[in-house]
Amino acid sequence: MKVTIKYIKCGENKEHHSFFEKFIKFLNKKIPLKDDLKIEFLGERVGGMTTGSRLPNYIKVLTKNRMNRDICRTLAHEWVHEYQIGILKRPLGPNIGGQNEDEANSLAGQLIKMFEEEYPHLEETMYE
Repeated sequence: MKVTIKYIKCGENKEHHSFFEKFIKFLNKKIPLKDDLKIEFLGERVGGMTTGSRLPNYIKVLTKNRMNRDICRTLAHEWVHEYQIGILKRPLGPNIGGQNEDEANSLAGQLIKMFEEEYPHLEETMYE
């Protein structure tokens, strides 16, 4: 599985880029995906997205005015949806409530805490 990452209008802080790349490797270790994935970190909202959106094999995450921890949580949430639909072959389900949405919310929070526990030296970056 190959992950392609793009940073669009979200600054050139290379430390944050390597931080997000480490988080992506962590996600793939905990919840492995099979197909290649494109991830875009966006400095501006696109269309009707809130803080993140997902299409098959394509995740967009808003970075503007957000703490890295919140950006990672959004990425984890959309990653779980990619797993649910791509690996588990579940139907999409409702945007509010329902098995997929509730599970994505819950697992995203757990993944953040697991990452923080595994990488305590990144705490400062997490809260930037």
